[in-house]
Amino acid sequence: MINTSNKSEAAVGYGTLYGDMCGGISVLGDVYKTDVFGLAHYINRHMEIIPMNSITKPPSAELRPDQKDSDSLPDYDLLDQILFLYIEKRKGPSDIVKLGFDEAVVNRILRMVNSNEWKRQQTPPILRVSHKAFGSGRRMPIVARYLL
Repeated sequence: MINTSNKSEAAVGYGTLYGDMCGGISVLGDVYKTDVFGLAHYINRHMEIIPMNSITKPPSAELRPDQKDSDSLPDYDLLDQILFLYIEKRKGPSDIVKLGFDEAVVNRILRMVNSNEWKRQQTPPILRVSHKAFGSGRRMPIVARYLL
């Protein structure tokens, strides 16, 4: 079985442990959601291989009727920018805010990242494509209060 979580979802804990976060390997675990959409469009560049509805439909955990990820999370375009700065570039909250991002949004996202390490440590190995993949590329203490 393959874990279907991407890096954005894994970062903020937006996945169901022993559900979509389960599996023997995580193929997309080091790929941000916006990049998953980009890859899907690339795969479909000559013909539709991935159904367009699965690309254009608003992302949803589908745990309740009419639920959308944007009900609980910032839009992925914004979320992924902040996650990239925090995870890959190792920028702190004040550095990210200085780049023009809203302080409350930054603090909320980083709090989600830091409070969900326990979930990430229970996921399968992630195929690494970046410098800072979760798992062996980026391990943090589960209970430490190292930020926020």
